[in-house]
Amino acid sequence: MVNEKMYELGSKKSTIRTIFEYGQKRAKEVGAENICDFSLGNPNVPAPDYIKDAVIDIMNELPPQAIHSYTVAPGKPEVRETLAKDINRRFGTHFTGANLFMVGGAAAAITISFKALAEAGDNFIAFAPFFPEYRCFVESTGASLKVVPARTEDFQIDFNAFEKLVDAHTKGVIVNSPNNPSGVVYSEETIKNLAAVLEKKEKEYGHPIFIIADEPYREIVYGDIQVPYIPLYYKNTLVCYSYSKSFSLPGERIGYIVVPNEVADFAKVFGAIAGAARVECHVNAPSLWQLVVARCAGKPSNIAPYERNGQLLYQGLKEAGFTVLKPQGAFYLFPKCLEEDDYAFCERAKKYDLLLVPGTDFGCPGYFRASYCISYDTIKKSLPLFKKLAEEYK
Repeated sequence: MVNEKMYELGSKKSTIRTIFEYGQKRAKEVGAENICDFSLGNPNVPAPDYIKDAVIDIMNELPPQAIHSYTVAPGKPEVRETLAKDINRRFGTHFTGANLFMVGGAAAAITISFKALAEAGDNFIAFAPFFPEYRCFVESTGASLKVVPARTEDFQIDFNAFEKLVDAHTKGVIVNSPNNPSGVVYSEETIKNLAAVLEKKEKEYGHPIFIIADEPYREIVYGDIQVPYIPLYYKNTLVCYSYSKSFSLPGERIGYIVVPNEVADFAKVFGAIAGAARVECHVNAPSLWQLVVARCAGKPSNIAPYERNGQLLYQGLKEAGFTVLKPQGAFYLFPKCLEEDDYAFCERAKKYDLLLVPGTDFGCPGYFRASYCISYDTIKKSLPLFKKLAEEYK
């Protein structure tokens, strides 16, 4: 009667959403101030004032038809030109508006990219830990997802394991840096090694292997850490970008796909992106928000609250006895659980109203994700609770 796969996806919520909804219910019982909810990556830093100013100016300056009408499928030409110039300024590239396709956020960008590239029998490769939705995005195209196990000492790429998974049917590799859930940034050495392996495999199998770069956290990095811009290192790269995190606009669903001229058979790949967007009903990204992000392109993001939160949580977890890497980017920590069963550990944490996400969902059992894009006071309140939880394992 219905598509069983779609029914399964629709009726079985993700673990992240299930924990978040549990927190909402629990908050009604004990008060929201008593819940330490680390489940959802929902930016708590307000959208900058320049976003509001841009919206107001656009609404006052332009006629309604220029704001609310359909655009051409890839997005407003002047918006794409503006964003291409900003990318070129930042990374030394040479894009034009013809290299960009505007979409409704990073999830749309990634889904469209998979749909555009996937053919019968193809597979894509992700590096654990990875965003769980990649699996259903890939499998919805009829392709399969292969997972490279995590190199847990630093969460860079295990290249020995990776090379063994690449085969003649590998169409693409998903790279998410800064990473959700680990908060790690792939080093320049890692990206260079990845490019070298893929170039070798392309020659071996006689067809392009694409990198799909998932980059919504690009601007959220700490200290002097640099995020390599992958098209500078590997020509067959599609960049999927969203303003959800940098501008704190997750509810507006606005982003883009970059298709560099250097990709194999550019015209065909860009045409497939357009076709996939058509099939997935993602043509004409929100017109107002195209105009807004163009006006705000290149403006700074406020990451100071995330950096402060990350340092506080990191130090608190270390003092409580957890093994955890220092935050490099995004707004997540990925500590090791104090027992092998991450589901059991996260269930025990609920006793202290600590809401954590098991690492198994990210392809990395034995760890948990803590999203620290929450209030500083909530993190302070959580630290004694983490200590109490840790004491149960001594």
